[in-house]
Amino acid sequence: MATVANTYVDRMDQPRGMSGTPIARAVDRWIYVFTAASFLVITLTGFIPDSMMKMELVRNGLRPPFPIVLHMHAVLMGSFLMLLLTQTVLVANGRCDLHRRVGLASMVVVPLLVVVGFVLVPTMYAQVWHGAQAQPDNPGMQDLLSRVDDIALLQYRIGVLFPLFIAIGLRARGRNAGFHKRMMILATAMAMPAAIDRITWLPHTLPDHAYSTDLYTLAIVAPMFIWDVIRNRGVHKAYWVWLAVNIPFAIAVHGLWDTPWWHATAPRVMGMV
Repeated sequence: MATVANTYVDRMDQPRGMSGTPIARAVDRWIYVFTAASFLVITLTGFIPDSMMKMELVRNGLRPPFPIVLHMHAVLMGSFLMLLLTQTVLVANGRCDLHRRVGLASMVVVPLLVVVGFVLVPTMYAQVWHGAQAQPDNPGMQDLLSRVDDIALLQYRIGVLFPLFIAIGLRARGRNAGFHKRMMILATAMAMPAAIDRITWLPHTLPDHAYSTDLYTLAIVAPMFIWDVIRNRGVHKAYWVWLAVNIPFAIAVHGLWDTPWWHATAPRVMGMV
């Protein structure tokens, strides 16, 4: 987002494995639109049924009302996803001048989204923690708190890696369009587990393990990655950077998941004790 070079194909994107057929050139442009649109579909699929169910619980007095910060996060995340889709469509249609101007909105949306996210996580955690403290003999509440402890690992990973990859992508916008456009998509993929994990009809390893979360994250960027490999007969640098930064965080998440130490530490990290 923000800006890219004046064309959707930079020097590193020149095809080596295929001729420049009209179909190949079309996929070069629209694979990013498809990926950005799929992120929006995934978000709606995960959050609409989940939100409706929780609103019904609120109406029946079975859970606390949604805090204002949750509504703020929903609006900002929706705005960001629409901005990403708009930016990919503009570049696919060769409107890079408008893409640059529209991209300035990301300079406001992204910082606000990150700040609100870091406020939202402890706010929602506090609701569960206080409920568990009020019902110490309720196994269901204690089990829910344990699960929320583990989910916090995924939430903080998103909170760190999403803005980090966005910053890396924005830094490359004026000098490496290929790296920039891929990294903006890969950065957004880091936030998608929040929606994917809410799609109940998908098979999941949660709450026992977070393996499915990482596998689905890889799956949603797979079409873009596979096309890149087929088109260019190689793995673009953006994927290597994304993977190299991701691996230590994945090791930490899986290593801490459902451990006694983390369950004892999570309330302190959240400011509950």
